[in-house]
Formats: sequence, C-alpha cells, structure tokens
Amino acid sequence: MCTDCGCGERPADAHDHDHRPDHGSRVDPDGTVPIRRRILQHNDDLAARLRAEFARRGVYVVNVVSSPGSGKTELLQRTMAELGSDVRVAAVTGDLATENDADRLAAAGAPVRQILTGTMCHLEADMVADAIADWDLAEIDVLFIENVGNMVCPSGFDLGEDLRVMLVSTTEGEDKPLKYPTLTLTADVAVISKIDLAEPVECDVDLLASNLDEVRPGIEVIRTSAKRGDGIDRWIELILARVDAKAAAPVG
Repeated sequence: MCTDCGCGERPADAHDHDHRPDHGSRVDPDGTVPIRRRILQHNDDLAARLRAEFARRGVYVVNVVSSPGSGKTELLQRTMAELGSDVRVAAVTGDLATENDADRLAAAGAPVRQILTGTMCHLEADMVADAIADWDLAEIDVLFIENVGNMVCPSGFDLGEDLRVMLVSTTEGEDKPLKYPTLTLTADVAVISKIDLAEPVECDVDLLASNLDEVRPGIEVIRTSAKRGDGIDRWIELILARVDAKAAAPVG
C-alpha cells in the first residue's frame, strides 16, 4: 500500500516478504498514522542496508522517476549502450504488467530484471533487493532503476540509490514541476527529455527549466533527446563523474 495515494497491495509474486499489516486508517492519539509510518520505516531500514551493500561492492545506483511515457526506457536504452564499453551496467525496471521495458533494455547486452508490481504504483526497497538477490554486485559498476511511471508515490520510497533523477518530457507541459513539487524536491538531477519535440508541441523549454529551478533552486537540469542524441554526452559525463566520486570516497 502506498503512503500517498492508498493504492492496492502488490501481487503475491512481487516479493516474498509478508510484512504488511492490516491497511486500515487507524490513527494514534498524536494524529499520526502508525501503519504508514511502519511501512516507511521498514522501507528506509532496508534501503539503508542496500545502500551500504552497494557502497561496499562499489555499485553506483541511479533511480529514474517520471510519469508514464516520458522516455525513461529510451533514455536508459541509449545510456546503457553508450556506457557498456566503459563500465559494467545493469538495470531493474518496474511496471504494473508486461516485460516490454526489460526486453528493450536487455538489447544493450547487460543484466536486466523486470519487476511486475500488479497494482503497486511504485517500487520499494524489498522489491529491488529481491530482484538483484542472485546477481554478483561485484560485477556491476552502475545499476539503473527504472521506477514505475508515477510522479507522486515513488518520491516517498528510498531504494538505496545514490542519484534520484526526475525525468520530465517536453510533451508534458512547462508546469509539470510546479504540479508535482514533492518529486522535484526529492530529485538530485532533472532531465528534460524529448527536446526534439519541443517545437511541435509548443513547449517553452527555458520556462520548463525555470520552473524546475523555482521549485528546487540550483537543481542541475540536462536537456536531452535520446532519439537525436542531444545532451546525451553531458548526461553520460555526469554519471561517470558521480561514479568516480563514489569510487574515491571512503566506505563507511
């Protein structure tokens, strides 16, 4: 159950940990919802363990979040193909149904695992942990997590990532960051996608970038077109620089 929208429970085969209590709306005397608090605490505890394991194994983790159809898979498909010769990449991708995105990403020749969430509108840390349980993390340099297409719920769930990327396409309108400030505020980097379509859909890309900065002043914004290649070099450079910085940092 999501802490934000109250979406349904995950299907039985989404994971093998039965940690969800009754999903009622009981409220304790101080006005909090203890069930939701426990859900988040469980997730945060596991995310912290994942982050520590990723650090120990030298894996840099990128969590990409956006609305459906914004171009996450296309961006990651190009990114993984271009990074593949220099670094060892892998991906976990979440969708309610189908393995279409995993099939596309696997074209890069990298390990890819699909998480089918059923009615769940976001990924949680235990889903990621289950998906990568049989992988040798020592053989992975960069792990991409393609979250379920949703601009609300994923913002509340830490997956142990190093970098949370908010992807917003020109086809969604300039005011998308203003409408979804929670995700904008939790993102480390914003990627504007499909700039090749900006003119046909009459999107003011400068205004879109300005709105991102209005909600989260100083956020790094990269303008891209995965189809044409615009901004991909800068995006790759950012990832490689973050990977190098993590590799150089002491493991606590």
